[in-house]
Amino acid sequence: MAAGGQLKVLHVVDTLGMGGAETWLMEVLRLWSRTGAASMDFLATSGERGVFDDEARELGARIHYLRYSRSNMPRFTRRFREILRRGNYAAIHDHQDYASGWHFLLAGGALPKIRVTHVHNPAYQIRAHYGTTPLRRLTARIGKQLIARYATQITGTSRQVLHEYGFDDTVFAHIPMRALHCGIDTARFAVDRDLSRAAICGELGCPVDSLIVLFAGRIDRSPDPADPQAHKNSAFAVSVAIELALRERRAQVMFAGSQSPAVPILQRRIADAGLGDRIRFLGMRRDMNLLMAASDALLFPSRGEGLGMVAVEAQAAGLPVLASSVVPRECVVVPELVRFRNVAAGPEQWATDLLELAPQRPNRVAANRLVAESPFSIGHSSDALLSLYGRD
Repeated sequence: MAAGGQLKVLHVVDTLGMGGAETWLMEVLRLWSRTGAASMDFLATSGERGVFDDEARELGARIHYLRYSRSNMPRFTRRFREILRRGNYAAIHDHQDYASGWHFLLAGGALPKIRVTHVHNPAYQIRAHYGTTPLRRLTARIGKQLIARYATQITGTSRQVLHEYGFDDTVFAHIPMRALHCGIDTARFAVDRDLSRAAICGELGCPVDSLIVLFAGRIDRSPDPADPQAHKNSAFAVSVAIELALRERRAQVMFAGSQSPAVPILQRRIADAGLGDRIRFLGMRRDMNLLMAASDALLFPSRGEGLGMVAVEAQAAGLPVLASSVVPRECVVVPELVRFRNVAAGPEQWATDLLELAPQRPNRVAANRLVAESPFSIGHSSDALLSLYGRD
């Protein structure tokens, strides 16, 4: 506990980057800095700075940079235990899948009473990472066993991802387990569509009556649509965008997210189709709420998701969503806004779906209210966290 009895939690992350988990934790931190419900610090196991670091410090959080690697293990163990002892934390909340078991082991006698393992990423990514060498497979297997030994709570962004990680095995039966959805400040997505559209169309230099489709997420490193490691399936999304733009002259497609070495290759494909002025890579954006308000549909063809918070954000903005069939159905709050499609159906079918979805004019106020009343609102998500830590 912090001074005065305030609940104090250490969150273990890679960095405070623009990922879904980190974005959620920053929303929680903003809320708690206003309400005083609890406080949080961060341990960044990459040892590197993130885009949210300065804001997190301004909101009262401490960030410990401590690289977790085999070569740095003695120093990590020593400093990790010091951080836990000096921090006087009521809980440690670890967001690093099977590695959390190893972290709990290394903490030794400095572990707080409450120890949470939280999984966010699609399980196929974890299997791909740990399956590359026998040592990594052994590391994952032992890490999973250590979670069974040390964790007091296991949470996931969806019930589906908990099942995919194997946490419904009987060895975990003694540990309380729940889906703990990330939350958003729904008010941020209740913005004026006409003003947002005018601003974004002015930026793009396109007519306000354009049919605007948004892809929101980092661009995969591989430009190959068949690459199984392409998590966000951005190369497939480009194929869909080209098909859409060839069919509909008013179509404009925006790719908003951190870029990668694949972008120049994808841009050449777009240029070869003669569509360089209608399919664009905007890079990382902090105004996703405005982009969603200005758009007519969200293109979301991921190969896997722990939940798919971008789909929840889109629903809060009243934006129709075309999602891959592997995205957990738990992301659906406004059913009439979300359509699922198997990626195997191909770019042509996906373009057809977008042309059917985009002309819809849903009640954006009602959609935003439904998300605000759901477990995905930041208030309800915060309450779930406090309950997890034993503070009702």
